[in-house]
Amino acid sequence: MKKNMQFLIKMALVGALSSMAWQPVLAQKSSSDAIAEYRAALQDGNPADLNSARGEVLWKTARGPNNVTLEQCDLGLGVGKVKGAVTQLPRYFADTKRVMDVESRLVYCMVMLQGFKADEFTTKTAFSSEGQRATVIEDLVAYIYDESHDMPINISQKHAAEKAAYARGKKIFYFKGGPYDFSCASCHSQDEKRIRLQDLPNLTKPEPAKAAFSQWPAYRVSQGALRTMQWRLYDCFRQQRFPELQYLSQTSVDLITFLGVNANGGKMAAPAIKR
Repeated sequence: MKKNMQFLIKMALVGALSSMAWQPVLAQKSSSDAIAEYRAALQDGNPADLNSARGEVLWKTARGPNNVTLEQCDLGLGVGKVKGAVTQLPRYFADTKRVMDVESRLVYCMVMLQGFKADEFTTKTAFSSEGQRATVIEDLVAYIYDESHDMPINISQKHAAEKAAYARGKKIFYFKGGPYDFSCASCHSQDEKRIRLQDLPNLTKPEPAKAAFSQWPAYRVSQGALRTMQWRLYDCFRQQRFPELQYLSQTSVDLITFLGVNANGGKMAAPAIKR
């Protein structure tokens, strides 16, 4: 009996010491690690998959005043080719003589092919409110990005217009203004910065830029909605207290160009999932 009691005491001490040994490890887990684990746990059941499925149907369904599909849309790789297209956008298009991002090119196709009017597409019609059903734009964008998942980002700087867009985007990134004298760089040009529990990627460095750019559009769990890259910039401008960023504006496309070129070499991970 005495030997059994000694054995039990030893085992209890071992258990206690083991528990104490783990405590520093648990304490060292950062909030960013916890958020990363949270995203990974949800990724397999990403609600954006539903957006993508609806988007594919919309892409192949005859709609608009002209009652045609978007299957004749050229996203940059040729008529009807979707796979890999977003990895090269924004880019210069000869038919419009300007640089276009994914959403501006999509809207162009909806106007030119399906007969919709350009002024129908605004921040109010392109972005859903919290708790509302996704917009047509959000579903279509989810589908287009989903077709290029895990493909390398390769945004061109060959054309003079593409170089000019990048240069303007860089100026916008560093431009300070508004009541708090903020810029994009205020939050995204230094290491180890964060807001509350959210780490802020340094978008001037290749690896953080690749990770950040490749994950938009993304499904935001806190809002119950898929959010596009145009929305991401719109909301950043709002938080900076800047004037409202107009949907598909030159400013938005230029800034996306700057961010995208910085992310070249990364792999598309969108639609991703965010907190």
